[in-house]
Amino acid sequence: MTRAKLFTPFQVGDLELANRIVIAPMCQYSAENGCMTDWHLIHLGQLALSGAALLTIEATAVEPEGRITYADVGLYSDECEAAMQRVLDSIRRWSDMPIAIQLGHAGRKASTEVPWRGGKQIPPDHPNGWQTQAPSAIPHDVAEVSPTALDQDGLARVRNAFADAARRAARLGIGAVQVHAAHGYLLHQFLSPLSNRREDTYGGSLENRMRFPLEVFDAVRAAFPAERPVTVRVSGTDWTEGGWTIEETVVFAKELEARGCSALHVSSGGLSSAQQIPVGPSYQIPLARAVKAATTMPVIAVGLITDFVQAEAILSTGDADLIALARAILYDPRWPWHAAAHFGAAVKAPNQYLRSQPRQFPDLFDVRADD
Repeated sequence: MTRAKLFTPFQVGDLELANRIVIAPMCQYSAENGCMTDWHLIHLGQLALSGAALLTIEATAVEPEGRITYADVGLYSDECEAAMQRVLDSIRRWSDMPIAIQLGHAGRKASTEVPWRGGKQIPPDHPNGWQTQAPSAIPHDVAEVSPTALDQDGLARVRNAFADAARRAARLGIGAVQVHAAHGYLLHQFLSPLSNRREDTYGGSLENRMRFPLEVFDAVRAAFPAERPVTVRVSGTDWTEGGWTIEETVVFAKELEARGCSALHVSSGGLSSAQQIPVGPSYQIPLARAVKAATTMPVIAVGLITDFVQAEAILSTGDADLIALARAILYDPRWPWHAAAHFGAAVKAPNQYLRSQPRQFPDLFDVRADD
């Protein structure tokens, strides 16, 4: 029986992955003043036992105003760093799964309520709200308070905040950083002509709109240890007329690759309330395929990938190198186990769970004498 590609090892920069399944960053809206809580230990801890190859910490704000909600995780203070260290220390005691972190800034999509309370923008004068900032003073929705356009000092502050967070991540022993330039957040706002109407060197042409995201990438790459990968998450398209396109994404991808980007995680949408997304299984794969065809760096596919055979097909056809799971692995935290059982492959499981191996899959768990 041919070995499933899903369970072949892969390398991103110097980071060795046991298989092709990575856990995407997923906001939990359960932090206190930017600090991780016991919820994050429960959430990340169970996923660190899932048999996936890489666990990515949720979108982590590089400054307080960069949080999507008041309950988002941050990495902008000693208190945030200490809280994350506590969670990571506990997880690492029981799992050797590599851990990455997504660093981001929400821009004009910041200062919102948590999703289960409606997710609406919270005005600046509310105790849980603040004045948002963006490339231009254009709100995400007409009913929202307009953001303040970042000036030169603001750009420098945000750029430095990304670098500072990357240095904190390095101290925490995190194996990789992902720069969040997707889903309508700040760096995506600079890329899209719908949200970037600047008339300086950071707006107008594609070259100018890419300038600040590329500067942020360069700052993070310089601040994070050279032997550890820095990747980027992008929205391949805005799914709306006059917005960011897959053709522009390919140009951006090539610029990132030239600067030492280790992989590109291709998602889509999130910038405009007018977006028309053709949601369905693998709906974002054509976007990943376009980037894969134009670059040599690894490409991560994501978006309604729920079936084992579906994931294997994406890899086998060469559309992507890695499969990212988000909602699917929240619903089934043992998705990699079940996929391995389906393909007759082996996956790592904690010693405490070895007795759960089903009799019909006697070689499912990769048991090593030194474990």
